Amino acid sequence: MDAENGQVVLVTGASAGIGEAIVRRLVRGGARVACTARRADRLEALRADVDPDGTRVLVLPGDVTSAEDRLRWIESVRARWGRIDALVNNAGYGERGPVERVSVERIRRNFETNVFALVALTQLAIPHMRAQGGGRIVHIGSIAGRIARPFSSVYDATKHALNALADGMRGELRPFGIDVVVIEPGMILSEFVAAADAASAEFLADKGLYAERWANVERGFDRVRRLAGTPDDIARLVERALCARRPRSRYCGPLHAKLGLFLRWLLPDRAFDAIFRA
Repeated sequence: MDAENGQVVLVTGASAGIGEAIVRRLVRGGARVACTARRADRLEALRADVDPDGTRVLVLPGDVTSAEDRLRWIESVRARWGRIDALVNNAGYGERGPVERVSVERIRRNFETNVFALVALTQLAIPHMRAQGGGRIVHIGSIAGRIARPFSSVYDATKHALNALADGMRGELRPFGIDVVVIEPGMILSEFVAAADAASAEFLADKGLYAERWANVERGFDRVRRLAGTPDDIARLVERALCARRPRSRYCGPLHAKLGLFLRWLLPDRAFDAIFRA
């Protein structure tokens, strides 16, 4: 597969951050990109910037958790370009706070967006990829899919689930010429943290008995932010995954994320937990 040769790529969550960077990079490389998000105005501004003549970008506003929107996206891409060569599942958000304080309803909502909606859209794309002889499914996961952190248990659980799904799907779909890839970003400078704070506003307004521990974790986040990458760092990994003749099952970046995964592999649980306590 070659994203620089007019391939058709559907990217979810494309109105900002990593999703927007993916669209920009793929369009520069010659791909035709259908981009989805709830904020139609942001999508239109992106299209006007990267594709003024409207030949390479298809704007598809909507909500990834809506079955009607998901079906409309697939049908619209097929109607416009006749095929879907790749699906980049980027839409998602983070729920922050101790498990004790996150309602089951909010946990369900986070899984609905980050896992169930992703699966449902992928299920719609697979038959078309199989019929055309192959394709590529790229999930934007996180190092959180292999490293669970205090106060991020719910979001991290969604990414752990995504890893398991991808590992299973990889074997299921390979006979049909469909590759499944997970991208594992670390800390990225984007709107993600602000959105996570907004989703977790109730806890952040009243941290209760967790206030001191939360302050320690925030100080740790501040240190990691100094090492944070940019959305284009991850977009570059997506481009590599789409262009590689035989893509790897996982791509990780930036450097601090690779280091974090190495330490997770190297250290026993007690020692790794001590890093977070410190």
